Amino acid sequence: MRTTCLSDLGRSSVVFITWTAREASACNDQEQLKSPPENNTVPKYYQHVLSLVFAVKEVNQNPKILPNITLGFQIYDSYLNARMTYQNTLNLLFRQKRTVPNYKCGVEKNLIAVIGGLGPETSFHMASILGLYKILQVTYSSFNPVVSDKDHISSLYQMAPSEGHQYTGIVQLLLFFQWKWVGILVTDDDQGETFVKKLTHQLSLNDMCIAVAERMPNPNDFLDPSQMFNDFQNKARSLSETNVVVFVVTADTNTRTCLQWLLMVGGMLNLRPINKVWVFTADWDFSTETFHRDLDIQSFHGALSFAIHSNEAEGFHNFLLNLNPHSDADDFLRLFWEQAFGCKFLDVDLDQTCTGEEKLESLPGIFFEMQMTSQSYSVYNAVYAVAHALHAMCVSRTKNGQGMLGNYVGSHAPQHFQLQPFLKNIFFNNSAGDTAFFNENHELEGGFDIINWVTFHNKSFLRVKVGEMDPQAPLGKDFCINEKIITWHQSFNQVVPLALCNDPCHPGYSRQRKEGEPFCCYDCAPCPEGKVSNQTDIGDCLHCQENQYPNKEKSQCLPKRENFLSYGETFGIGLALLALALSATTALVLGIIIKNRNTPIVKANNRNLTYTLLVSLLLCFLCSLLFIGQPQTWTCTVRQTAFGIIFSVAISSVLAKTLTVVLAFMATKPGSKMRKWVGKRFSISIVLGCSFIQASICIVWLCSDPPFPDRDMHSLPEEIIVECNEGSANMFYYVLGYMGLLALVSFIVAFFARKLPDVFNEAKFITFSMLVFCSVWVSFVPTYLSTKGENLVAVEIFSILASSAGILSCIFSPKCYIIILRPELNKKEQLKRK
Repeated sequence: MRTTCLSDLGRSSVVFITWTAREASACNDQEQLKSPPENNTVPKYYQHVLSLVFAVKEVNQNPKILPNITLGFQIYDSYLNARMTYQNTLNLLFRQKRTVPNYKCGVEKNLIAVIGGLGPETSFHMASILGLYKILQVTYSSFNPVVSDKDHISSLYQMAPSEGHQYTGIVQLLLFFQWKWVGILVTDDDQGETFVKKLTHQLSLNDMCIAVAERMPNPNDFLDPSQMFNDFQNKARSLSETNVVVFVVTADTNTRTCLQWLLMVGGMLNLRPINKVWVFTADWDFSTETFHRDLDIQSFHGALSFAIHSNEAEGFHNFLLNLNPHSDADDFLRLFWEQAFGCKFLDVDLDQTCTGEEKLESLPGIFFEMQMTSQSYSVYNAVYAVAHALHAMCVSRTKNGQGMLGNYVGSHAPQHFQLQPFLKNIFFNNSAGDTAFFNENHELEGGFDIINWVTFHNKSFLRVKVGEMDPQAPLGKDFCINEKIITWHQSFNQVVPLALCNDPCHPGYSRQRKEGEPFCCYDCAPCPEGKVSNQTDIGDCLHCQENQYPNKEKSQCLPKRENFLSYGETFGIGLALLALALSATTALVLGIIIKNRNTPIVKANNRNLTYTLLVSLLLCFLCSLLFIGQPQTWTCTVRQTAFGIIFSVAISSVLAKTLTVVLAFMATKPGSKMRKWVGKRFSISIVLGCSFIQASICIVWLCSDPPFPDRDMHSLPEEIIVECNEGSANMFYYVLGYMGLLALVSFIVAFFARKLPDVFNEAKFITFSMLVFCSVWVSFVPTYLSTKGENLVAVEIFSILASSAGILSCIFSPKCYIIILRPELNKKEQLKRK
């Protein structure tokens, strides 16, 4: 049996599902209709009724669901009025001319569940009565801040996801486009205030600010039309003048109506166009009333909205095409037809007479859509949810031996209060291929589609699905959007609009809080030294990794290059060639000395010490090559100790030479006891003894804290110093100090012996060589402490080469001069004559 009671359906309808045994329906197939009163309606809401009729028809024709049972329905209108909602709810329960609670008379009907209403307040008012009688209510409103605290209403189910998911989706959408300075547009009532408080809290947790919260006047609160017009005029001016680009708008009926009025008033006043990016909550629609026929929907071009996930039910489009106001005995269809097409069925003026041949698909989308809307889809699913729950209950009773499926009459008929456990656990797939089930809070477990509204000048529009939000998906995949297919308002030139309090901070800068301003308003400060920001609008600059450094713009980190004295560099090649040239020179001098080893000038100055000195100088020059190239473990271990020991041998040889000269002259005095000290054993003892001390220092160094390869990340801003860490710096200075001590002793002894009479006296030359040696290494210490990287190594190499070359040139250049250029002076007679 299908009975339909209509009372100005089109604002907010309430649908009551009833049932009867199919074999008893033959005598009741005549529909009971009641013509609605004349009034302005919202024609687009009629699709909700049609989706209900379509769903009931599908269920009744499906032999797999409720065989031998026919579903029926009754429709009441709430007028968006609490009094009428209560009255019509009582009319359903206690039908008679005068409503008496808890008393029924008249036609018996098997009430199973109630579907409705469109608005959250309507649903709440209905639930306060239906809950008392444990009658299930399935509301298809998608966003219910008023009834969000509905734990005490166990019979209320919601064909929409939790409101918390939608708040999360709004935040994710704003974050995706980096919209951090947004406005909110709500109606000035409790529902609007609840929305503002909850959304403000969510936005603040994600570093976003509310630039303005516009509260539009509620038309139901006005008694004076002129006052309402003045309020809308002020709000229109405020919206036109504000620089806030993005507005989040609630989609409840009052807000939709107010926003349409506000835009119409703005057009009447010739204000600057209110071109904004509108972000609407679920159930936004161009549900235009007849007196809004002239509304310019171009203001909503490019708007984004959430919508309960929906699909097109198979066969619904054909169902709409086959509607006929003459053949369908439905008075409301005629009223809808007249309102939508602007005609009358009984008008004598042929130009305004409805023929019934008008095409629904020719209507602008603001009056009627051929595609099932998300609200209609919720009604469709609500019918199926009740039908599947009733089917599950009947199957359960059959299994328990309470009769065949569908044979329920009298006291054996299923009661509405028995349906709740089955509806609570319902799980089904509808004809569109979607799965529907409720969570523990009696809310539909599902997500939202993100819709981009594309409008046209002929008042038609397209809903373009550009993304979706699925709370059940894994983290990171729960929100997705295709930015490339989004159409923006013409005023934004198809570029993603900016919604910031000020211009964003570019890479290389960070945000700096403005005193007395919201945290979304800030200045841009350049990053300090050593920090970068590689993103726009970053809160604080970041340090680069140890192996990286900031570029000049401080917008990215660049890899540091390794810093060490390489054979591939000009400087490294030059020092290596110089070391080899000095080594070759030393080898040449050694060859000359060996070739002329029996000449007086060579024999006069202890040939063995001369050989030892030249060989040690040769090794000193070659030792400098260990400092060139990338430091390795073995080179770091060897180079400083080898340098220290070899240099000590060289200086010890110089010291032995000096002492030999002094002792030789002292031994020539009559009665001198120094003769026993003059000889090879003394000079060898000096060299070995002094060298042994240095070798002992180096051994202790290597055993306690040896040098090792190291990477200094911090001394140079753009380079990594690849160096040999000396391990124990004290031991390194002990090595240098000991060599300095030997050089100082040699210098002092040579200085006092420089005037001893001898044609081949080396004391004066040793004095100069030690003066050069001490000058080089005294200069080396402060330079070593103030230099880093390859320059430090170059300084040490230069010191080795310079000091060694000073000894070589000062001591052996006079000998080579005599041997090569003045051989006549290299004779024994010359020595005796002097």
